[in-house]
Parts: sequence; C-alpha cells; structure tokens
Amino acid sequence: MKKAFALHFILLLMSATIFAQTADFVKSDSIVYPIHRANIGKVAFMEKTIAIENFKQADFLAAFELKEKTDLGIRVFLGNSLTNYLHLLVPQLTPEELSKSGNYQFTFLVDGKKIYVENLNTGAGSLESKNQRTVFRVPLISTTNEDSWGRFLWNRFLANGGQEAFSTGDHLLKIEIRPYLKLNEVVTGNIIAEGQLKIIVPEIKVDEKLAKVQAIKPLKDWEISTDKFDVSKIEALNRKIATQVYKNITSIVVIKDGKLLLEEYFNGATRKSLHDTRSVGKSFASTLFGIAVKDHYIKSETQTLSEFYNLKDFQNYSPEKDNVTLKSLLTMSSPFDGSDINSESAGNEENMYPTDNWVAFALNLPIDKAKATQNRWDYFTAGVVVLGDVVHKSVPDGLEKYADKKLFKPLGITNYQWGFTPQKVANTAGGLRMRSLDFAKYGQLYKNQGNWKGQQILTQEWVTKSLSRQMTISEGEYYGYLFWNKTYAVEDKNYEVYYSSGNGGNKILIFKDQPLVIVVTSTAYNMAYGHKQVDKIVQEYLIPATVNGH
Repeated sequence: MKKAFALHFILLLMSATIFAQTADFVKSDSIVYPIHRANIGKVAFMEKTIAIENFKQADFLAAFELKEKTDLGIRVFLGNSLTNYLHLLVPQLTPEELSKSGNYQFTFLVDGKKIYVENLNTGAGSLESKNQRTVFRVPLISTTNEDSWGRFLWNRFLANGGQEAFSTGDHLLKIEIRPYLKLNEVVTGNIIAEGQLKIIVPEIKVDEKLAKVQAIKPLKDWEISTDKFDVSKIEALNRKIATQVYKNITSIVVIKDGKLLLEEYFNGATRKSLHDTRSVGKSFASTLFGIAVKDHYIKSETQTLSEFYNLKDFQNYSPEKDNVTLKSLLTMSSPFDGSDINSESAGNEENMYPTDNWVAFALNLPIDKAKATQNRWDYFTAGVVVLGDVVHKSVPDGLEKYADKKLFKPLGITNYQWGFTPQKVANTAGGLRMRSLDFAKYGQLYKNQGNWKGQQILTQEWVTKSLSRQMTISEGEYYGYLFWNKTYAVEDKNYEVYYSSGNGGNKILIFKDQPLVIVVTSTAYNMAYGHKQVDKIVQEYLIPATVNGH
C-alpha cells in the first residue's frame, strides 16, 4: 500500500512538472475550458478569431499558405500565469518587481534552425494580465491591422531572417515561449508553451523584364557613367524586390565618381516621383543652418537658445535652459526632457504634432537633470523644429525662400515639396519630398565637400563637422550634425558611410573612402523590416556590385 501511494505521489509530481502547474505565488486564472486543459503547454495557430469557449481541437491550424490578405494568430495555453513562472526564476522578488523586469521570450525556428529570439519588452502587458492570464490570443498577421504587439513581433522576426528563411516551398515554423527576467543579466526559464505549423510559400512568378537592369534615359542633371558593375547582382536584387522579399522599395540610385551609374524604380515609382523620405529632411536643417553660418546670419552653432528666445516666456523655465546650445540640438544631445525613442516621454514627437505651436511645445519642456550632466545622445525631433525656426528667424525672407535661393536652385532642384509647421514655417522635422535624382545631388554635394559645379554652397569646415562623429549612439554607430555614421562590413573589408535616414528605410548614403553616393527610397513606414532590409540591400548587393564592378 505504501509503495502504491509513493508511486501515485511521484506520478502527481511528474504531472505537475510536465504541465508547469506550480503552486501559485499570485492567484492566476483557473483552467476551466476543456480545450485549455487538454493543451497545456501548447501554442495553437489559428486563421480565424474564435472565442475560447467555442475553440475546438479541429480549429488548430496544421498548415498555412503565406500570401497577401490572410490572417494568422496564435492562442497560447499555459499551466500558470507569467508572474508565477517568473517567481520560479527569482523567488525573492515581489509581483511588481517581476512584472517590471520580466516577460515572455519568443523563439522562432524555421526547419529546425533558430532564426530569431526576442525578449518581449517588459512594458508589453499589464501587471494584472501577467499575474492572472493562463491563456491568451495574439494576432501575428492581420488584414484589419488589429492592434497587437504580436504583429510587430512577427515583423521583427521577418526582418531578422524570417523573410529569407521562407523561400518558395514548404517549411516548418516552430514557436517556443519561455519566461525571462532581466536583472544584472538575462535569466531564462524552461519552455512553457510551444507549437508548430507547416508554412506553404507559393511561388511568385516574376516577369523577367522586372529583374533586368533598367536602362538610364538621357538627362541634363547627370552625366551617365560607363563604369562596369555586376549586372547579375543587381538583377538578383531586382528579383527580390519584385517578389516582395524586400518590400515597399520605390527607388535605388547609385552615383559613382560623380556620374549616374544605376537608376532603378519599383512599385509604381518613376523618375518624376517625389518621395516622402521622412526624417531624411532633418539633415537639410543642418545644411541650411550651415549656409546661414557661412552667410553670417547666424554666428555659430555654439550660440545658446537664450540668444534667440526669451525662455522665461515658456513653461518650466530653469537657468539650464539659457545655456542649451544649438549644437546640442544638431547632435541630438540637448538636455530637454524629450525622447522619440521613449513612447512615454513628454517630449516624444507624437505629442508634438497635435499641438498648435511645435516650437513652443519644445521650449515648454522641462530640463532632464540626468541628461544635463551626462551629455548623452537621444533622438529628439522637436529640437530640430526649433533649429528650423532659428534659421527662419535669422535669414532674409524666412527659411523656405532661403532654402530655394541658397540650396535648391544652385543644385538645379526645382520640383520639391515641403511640409509646414502650424506657423507655416517649412518643416525641418522631416517629410521633404523630392525626386531620387535630386536627393542624390544633395548627397553628392557633401561628397564634394560642399561644392557643386564650382560653387561652394557649404564650407568644407561645416561639411567636416556635420559628418564627423560628434556623438556615440552605440558600438559602431555615431551621430554628427543631423547625419548618422556607421560601417558596413563586406568580405572582410569595411565601408564607412555618412548618411541621412528616414522612417521606412529611406537613406542617402555618402561613402567616406569610396567614390559612391547611394539613395534608397521606401514606403515601409513604421515597419520593423524597413531599415534592416535596406542595410541588407546595401551590404549584400549594392556594395559588392558597384565597388569593383565586373
């Protein structure tokens, strides 16, 4: 009898371990639905949104065709709530501490190969949901754009290798979910749910004409290059754009030795198209500021805001505001309590746009004491609006007319569109629309050290300051005067680039040690893959194809 009892007890323990039904540290939701009880520890894939009370085993997707206008989601069946799993990792923390430091870790595997691992941001999910939920549904692909962190997670998986892994044919997708805590280091628990799905990727038939290198029609603006390049590389790239491996790319222009080497358009764009390159326009604020310094309308970037505004007229005045330099706005290192990286920041750009005065919005912000002492980089769009306003107030006839006279007309740029602030000042936050060939002129101007066809539009000194590494963003990434800086590694060789960058993967790339300027435009706005796919295009196709040629 004792042996039978002992065996029964061991079996109970094993069952509890298998289904992760640990003793509650916090009270979690009961497992009440039979479908839940039968599938603890599983991730169910689903195409339709079916309420849990109506969800049946037959609704588990076994296969899914990856194509346009389809929905895909998952339902996760857990044996306990997230907080209870996190408690097993570090038992001494409170539920609040566990919630602030931990969340789910998602691992995506394709055909048995680990493709992408992400620790969900600790802010995804409320304390209540982390404490209680034992089953939840997450949309991954939604034709109705259902609001969900899962859609962004899926896009990041695609951007970080998933897209390439899903080549034409059948694949096995597996998702593993674990709890994680980030304290001094990341602590990860065992798998608490997993599931797999056959992914069918249909063949996309491409008109081979779309893969061919596009012939450059005669034009006045540029001399056409006769340099060789790797045609097969460019055709392979064009094929990937045509089959939507690289999505929403609208143009690629390559200038080599000051001549037009490549001019490619996609997805309905043409030579005449005006591209909204979003924050690429910020670099133009730096340019116009530099021209105003050259023309002595502004003394120097070391001037302070107090020389242009009575800061006591704005909210949250402090003496530190008087000492904020224009240079700190150019380098994204001002001490204002504003960050576009942090969605909760009072000075986030999304809070600025609905207001009736964007300059006042920026100058009303308080000073962040930590930033003031640390001099650290933090992306701050509202500060660039202030820079535009400073130029607007300082030059004759305002920023828009000054830009046309001093920058666009000398470059032969006649077709462009500004956006405007509520005060009808040309918007330097971004959104300046221009032809790809004209963005290329702008990049070449910097490649020429500020000179265009014998006219010194910018001083060499300003170009050097703008493109130099004024601030460190992270290892290998730097910031100048509203220009970025990083290095591409291709076949054991490094290629340093200065570049303008805008939402969606829009880029003007100016190579430091190569006679190259590259423009890529895209409409992949707010998509996780936007910038990553352009980096792949440059690193894996454009540099190898154009640097040495064939």
